[in-house]
Amino acid sequence: MPPIIAIVGRPNVGKSTLFNRLTARRTALVSDMPGLTRDRREGEAVLAGHKVTVIDTAGLEESPPGSIPARMRAQSEAAIGKADLVLFVLDARDGVTPVDAAFARTVRASGRPVVLVANKSEGRAGTEGFYEAFQLGLGEPVAISAEHGEGIGELVATLLAALGLKPHDRRRADRSADAERDIAADEQGRPIRVAVVGRPNAGKSTLVNVLLGEERMITGPEPGLTRDAIATDFQWGDRAVRLFDTAGLRRKARITERAEKLSASDAVRAIRFAEVVVVLVDAEHPLEHQDLTIADLVEEEGRALVVAVNKWDLVTEKQKKLKELRDALGQRLAQLPGVPLVTLSALAGQGLDKLKDAVFASYERWNRRVPTPALNRWLGEALDRHTPPAARGRRIKIRFMTQPSARPPTFVAFCSQPEALPRAYLRYLTNSLRETFDLPGVPIRLKLRKGDNPFAGR
Repeated sequence: MPPIIAIVGRPNVGKSTLFNRLTARRTALVSDMPGLTRDRREGEAVLAGHKVTVIDTAGLEESPPGSIPARMRAQSEAAIGKADLVLFVLDARDGVTPVDAAFARTVRASGRPVVLVANKSEGRAGTEGFYEAFQLGLGEPVAISAEHGEGIGELVATLLAALGLKPHDRRRADRSADAERDIAADEQGRPIRVAVVGRPNAGKSTLVNVLLGEERMITGPEPGLTRDAIATDFQWGDRAVRLFDTAGLRRKARITERAEKLSASDAVRAIRFAEVVVVLVDAEHPLEHQDLTIADLVEEEGRALVVAVNKWDLVTEKQKKLKELRDALGQRLAQLPGVPLVTLSALAGQGLDKLKDAVFASYERWNRRVPTPALNRWLGEALDRHTPPAARGRRIKIRFMTQPSARPPTFVAFCSQPEALPRAYLRYLTNSLRETFDLPGVPIRLKLRKGDNPFAGR
């Protein structure tokens, strides 16, 4: 009999969306309306060659006996009772609520193995909620976006480990969780999501047309021709890619028409849901304030970034111009050192292979995971080189570090006085991480948590 996995959590955290994602079917209804699911729904899923039964349950709610929510809760508790593994889902954007904490105690009391999932973790809005999930006492959370398919490969690897199963393909067992995610994405046919953004008239639609090999987008000298974020799937080399052509982004003060406001919000949404963002700038007017504002937004959203300079064939003193651009990037985008800079001409079809290599390399770094032993060896060496300062007469101690998630690479350090550690020392650790583990040009999230090593003795 296949192992049984029960998906539980409070209403509207994305349980049915995750059920549909794991079973590769859209049988469960999904909506923003909480409480849409009332009965248990079972489905078959195949995780790395293993068949499992997945149960979608109603949201757990406090309710008076005999009411409909009470009966829904009884159904959910029955599913927990028959499950071999419980998948406890919370909404990372809402953080840990009192209801989450109450039902985490219920799940712990069941004695069933539990995997904690922080859903809706895409973008920066879910970051704090992800770290709050540690306080539930259900172990290290897995950050995912069930709606957009992010983190599903890592979740599958965690589920198999919790069930004591190994992928049927022995070669996969030796690969990292990050590689497992890429394999799962390839098996599902999900392409890498790449968004092309920039100011109006930088040549975004021309570049997209050249990459697709057809006149898919309207182009012309008039700025603002593109209004919607148009997604098109194509094969770029040996990888499947979903390419988003977006409307030009101007400064907010200059956006007056309603159509342009909608277009701008659509472009920002494309950045949020992309995996790699290509910021296309005009070689004749490169790296203006709006270009850097867009790059800042990409970094804040935690996406991989590539800067591409279009119309390079019109530049005369190319080496001098290239040096100026690299210096400007280093100075004005200092929070993201090592961003790939690619020169091209979309109209002439030049530099497209360099762009492809830069996009795929950035995607790989954005997905990279550092093994915990290597991470803590680096931490010891970094602390030996520069000891953390004292605060209020007590030495600040950093005891342990782990990487709970990638996409972007995210690290948690457990520290005796996290609030007292200077920002300059955090920058030192972040830059050393970037240099040691070859992570140029991708956002790095480094968070401090108070306490000892939470995994000691496990």
